[in-house]
Amino acid sequence: MYSSLRLRFALPWICLVGAGSAHAATAPANVDWATYLGDKQRSLYSPLKQIDRGNVAQLKVAWTYDTGEKGEYQANNLIVAGVLYTATPSRKVIALDAATGRELWKWDPATSRAGTGGRRQRGLVFWQNDTGGEQRLFTGVGNYLFALDPQTGRLIPGFGENGSVQLGSGLDTDGTPKVGLNTPGVIYKDTLIIGGFGGPGAVRGLDVRTGARRWIFHLIPRPGEAGYETWPAEAYKTATGVMPWCGQALDEQRGIVYIATKTAEPDFYGADRHGDNLFANSLVALDAATGKRLWHYQIVHHDLLDRDLPCAPVLLTVTHGGKKIDAVAQGTKQGQLFVFDRVTGKPLWPIEEKPVPASELRGEKASPTQPFPTKPAPLTRQHYTEADVSTISPEALALTQDRIKLSPNFGPFPAPSTKETIMFPGFDGGMEWGGGAADPDGIYYANVNEIPWILQMVETRRADGTPLPRGERDFLIHCAACHGVDRQGFPAAGFPSLIDVASRRTPAEVTQITKQGFGRMPAFDRIPDSQREAILAYVFGKGAVTGGRPDEESPAAIAAAKNAPPYAFGGFRRWTDQAGYPAIKPPWGTLNAVDLNTGEIKWKVPLGEYRELSARGLPPTGTENYGGPVVTAGGLLFIAATADETIRAFDKDTGAILWQAPLPFGGNATPSVYMVKGRQYLVISAGGGKSGRPAGGSLVAFALPAP
Repeated sequence: MYSSLRLRFALPWICLVGAGSAHAATAPANVDWATYLGDKQRSLYSPLKQIDRGNVAQLKVAWTYDTGEKGEYQANNLIVAGVLYTATPSRKVIALDAATGRELWKWDPATSRAGTGGRRQRGLVFWQNDTGGEQRLFTGVGNYLFALDPQTGRLIPGFGENGSVQLGSGLDTDGTPKVGLNTPGVIYKDTLIIGGFGGPGAVRGLDVRTGARRWIFHLIPRPGEAGYETWPAEAYKTATGVMPWCGQALDEQRGIVYIATKTAEPDFYGADRHGDNLFANSLVALDAATGKRLWHYQIVHHDLLDRDLPCAPVLLTVTHGGKKIDAVAQGTKQGQLFVFDRVTGKPLWPIEEKPVPASELRGEKASPTQPFPTKPAPLTRQHYTEADVSTISPEALALTQDRIKLSPNFGPFPAPSTKETIMFPGFDGGMEWGGGAADPDGIYYANVNEIPWILQMVETRRADGTPLPRGERDFLIHCAACHGVDRQGFPAAGFPSLIDVASRRTPAEVTQITKQGFGRMPAFDRIPDSQREAILAYVFGKGAVTGGRPDEESPAAIAAAKNAPPYAFGGFRRWTDQAGYPAIKPPWGTLNAVDLNTGEIKWKVPLGEYRELSARGLPPTGTENYGGPVVTAGGLLFIAATADETIRAFDKDTGAILWQAPLPFGGNATPSVYMVKGRQYLVISAGGGKSGRPAGGSLVAFALPAP
């Protein structure tokens, strides 16, 4: 096997690697997808057009490969010289024959000193020098970055220490914080530029051969650095978050790398980090050779809502004001799209600072304004109003009409409060990590979610400063919105009091109701049993359910609670109706085309469907979706992403569905498009596991019937 792979890579390549040849007039026999999201511009564009509007309906499964794993298989796969490289949910790296799916080699991180670790591995980085004689395949596992030989899958011992670099090292901080990597970096010449998650905010450039640090940009500024004044004076010593986890884009010709950053931590309470908190929630342009800041724009000030930038910036060229402009587009969880001149940082359309709600939490100072682009229009609704209540059933209509009166929405930037509010756009977008695609005509394509969530902070202490018992805290998180913090309920709205529940229901009956739902109450079937026991013990009185005291904490836990912030986030909770559907009028997920030459939305269509609702005569509602689209020169837009285990092809000009095919599991990943020996393929990682769907770990490749 080793010798055959050597021969494969030694042959002269007739392929396209990256974006440099993205618009060649004639396609060679092999066209690679050698870079995460298609190219370093992250454009998710393929120049291939063998599969087009006229024949896409003939696509069939060409091959499949089962990783044998179950999890969130989200890899955007690389294809180089006829070999497909994939990263599995358990962080294995596998090489396959890209034309047949035959396994060539497999690297298991369990054989390394770092062991296994992590999930949501979204891709790999491939590098070769100008002659092709040196090659590297980079992957993150646990707290390490590994360099593999793409021909054999063996570690390259000269990289770091025996083939790996500790990701928490070289951060200019005390100790070695835990830092992971779920989205691959980008390579400028022979420098690997990476972000990560966890630890203090930073982006680094590493030598691709040795792993040595070449430069670092501190995203939580140090004294004397730009942005230092937007934090408390000593924040850089203890603050965390801000790490750019979602990927970077590179203008290779100009040597500029664009970084999209995360929220500062804690995500929902910022009394210990007053100020705008640069460079959190920012688009930052750096010199790719030195890490020097060229320009930045902060898209959310002093974030209190986990509004981290969820996807990599996209580089494209548009016609604006009568001239060609090289632009960078950044999507957000709010469903907004910010577009800048990528050289100067000047917005293509004005951005307005608008007032947003003030915080009611003790010690908090929310930003009085947030930026809103005047163009393009948001890709999602920005408010949940009475006009948005669900109409898919009489029960859903009644539930949503009542709930919005109790838990109103205050737009995309509600201030966290102990009062429950409808969080819309939701915590998972708007846009999410799948990102957007861009074609050479300046059209930007993106899928978005329109799912309401619930936002609530809970007090973690009594008036005397002592921590609340566990059961009471969890009741406030999960139950108080309907039954009141005092358990008196809201009878007029149909939410009963729980004060005398023991006279009406046994603990066993209430336990069953919480698991299965009853009347207007949805099922709380996903919370741990220990948490359920603690809540019911609090509702019925200590020991009423288990005979024990599940709401008591250990001395260590009590001590930790005393030092914790006075408020805790009430948890990530989607708001659904009694049947489990999003509690809002459809669409729940859409696919959008935006003309960034004009700033106008070109078309919008639902993405995905619930077949049982379609069978009732409802139009396609769209579903929650994770994973991005790919646009091709064949006039097509390919995307899976949905909660209905389906991959689809849309006409990129109209949004019409031209083809669809079932997948074994949800395709919550971004497809790759490539050509081997003159045959074009579309491949998707299908792992499911999102939106409550079944989980697996399969690769599925499609192609036109063989001649």
